[in-house]
This record gives sequence, C-alpha cells and structure tokens, in this order.
Amino acid sequence: MSSDGGRGPSRRSVVRDSLGVGVATGAYGVSFGAISVGSGFSVAQTCVLSLLVFTGASQFALVGVVASGGNPLTGAVSALLLGSRNTLYGLRLAPLLGWTGGRRAGAAHLVIDESTAMSVSQPDRDLARVGFLVTGVCVFVLWNTATFAGAVGGEAIGDPRTYGLDAAVGAAFLALLWPRLSGGTQRLAALLAALLALGLVPLTTPGVPVLAAGLVAVALGLRMRRT
Repeated sequence: MSSDGGRGPSRRSVVRDSLGVGVATGAYGVSFGAISVGSGFSVAQTCVLSLLVFTGASQFALVGVVASGGNPLTGAVSALLLGSRNTLYGLRLAPLLGWTGGRRAGAAHLVIDESTAMSVSQPDRDLARVGFLVTGVCVFVLWNTATFAGAVGGEAIGDPRTYGLDAAVGAAFLALLWPRLSGGTQRLAALLAALLALGLVPLTTPGVPVLAAGLVAVALGLRMRRT
C-alpha cells in the first residue's frame, strides 16, 4: 500500500531502491581500502577513516593527495572542502525528516549523497525517513565492510573498476536524478552544473567543482524567486 492512496511509491519499493543504491555504493569501499593502504595508510587508519569520516569523496581526496606526494594537511583541507556539501544537505534534511535531539545527532553521521537523494525524492516524511535510514545504514555497513576487505586484500582483489563498480555508482545516481528532471529549469540547472564541473576539474583542487556546480542550482533558484 502506498503512502498516498496508491498513487505514490510504497514503503517496499523505497526499501528496495534504497538497498540497491546502498549495495552499489557500499561495495565500492573496496577501492578506498586498497588505495588507502597503497598510499601508505595502515589498515587500522584506513578503517577508522571510513568509520568516522564516512564520506567517500572526501576520503578519496585525502588519500589521493597523500598518494601523489602531497602534504597530509593539504589532503585534509581538500577533504574538508569536499565534505562541506554535507552541511548544505543537513539544512535541507532537518525540516524534511523532522528529528530532534539524539535522533538528529545520530542521523547526522548518515548524511551523505545517497541518503540525501533517496530521502528528498520521496513524497512524504514517512517515506523520506525510510529512504534516508535504509540507504544510510546500508551504505555505512557495506562501505566499512568493503573498506576492510580492500585494505586487507587489495592486491588479490585488484582494481574494483574492473568489475564495473565505479559505473554502478554513477548509474545509481543517474537513476535517482533522471525522474526529477521534468521541467526546463531542472534540465538547465543539470546541464549548466555538469558543464561547470567538467570545466573546473583540471583547474581546481578536489571538491571545488562539486561545490561550484551546486551553486548553479542556488543561483537559478534565487533568480526564479525574483521573477
């Protein structure tokens, strides 16, 4: 039974989609584990990063800088810059999910791209909470499990891109985004954001293209409010 009398998604379908996104994303933690250890981090340090930082892009940014011979402090700054987008996610999710106190504090650790996408795409608060929790917990458990597996047996497993896991993550995001591009403004925002991000990738440090792309939506939103 759907949450709006049969016209919207059911709880079961939200759980199914959330698990699918969680599995596709969490499994890619193997890559982080292998790359982190190969960059000079210990297995313990690698696992602690996934447990406490838990934002894949920031983790990859940190180990990527170190692997290329950069200063760990520079890597940490890049990771913080890229992870700052989660603050904006939190501002959107707080009124949507409606949790307070300890629940809000606990949920904050699960605020990532995937859990945010699965929650904001739902038609009501109940399904938004289901999408957020199932996706967040699934990614957290699998990401950390896969990180350990990659850190311990990275050489034996090989490059996860060989198995198409990097494509699976992108495909999952595209599947979430596509139904929301129903109007001209949404399509324009997506196109401009993609072009801006691609143009900035070779010119800026990790994190900047993502944040700049997000500002496209903010600018278009402000323009719409004025007209």
